[in-house]
Amino acid sequence: QVQLVESGGGLVQAGESLTLSCAASGTIFGIMGWYRQAPGKQRELVATITRIGNTNYADSVKGRFTISRDNAKNTVTLQMNSLKSEDTDVYFCYAKGYIRTDEYWGQGIQVTVSS
Repeated sequence: QVQLVESGGGLVQAGESLTLSCAASGTIFGIMGWYRQAPGKQRELVATITRIGNTNYADSVKGRFTISRDNAKNTVTLQMNSLKSEDTDVYFCYAKGYIRTDEYWGQGIQVTVSS
C-alpha cells in the first residue's frame, strides 16, 4: 500500500523559513514533489524533482524554495525561505510511480504565513 506522510507545516511570520518533509512508502517513485491549494482554488504546482535530481519550480517560489529528495529513504523535502503571506496554503506531497506510473497524494498539511 502506497503512503505519503507529510510533516513540518505550521504558522510562521513573513520572512521566516519552514521545511516540509514527506515520507513515502510502498513502491519505487519517479517524480516527487509538492503542490498547494487554497480554499476554492485549483491545486497548483510548487516544485517537483526527478530521481536524478532535475527540478522544476513555480515562478512564484523560484529563488526562495528548494526541493530535494533522498531516494534511499523515499523522502522529499521542501525548504521554504523568505515566506510571504501569499504562500499560505495547504501543501500536498505528490509522487508518481517509477514503473507503474500511478499518481499518489499525501493528506495535505497547512502552512500559514502571517504578515
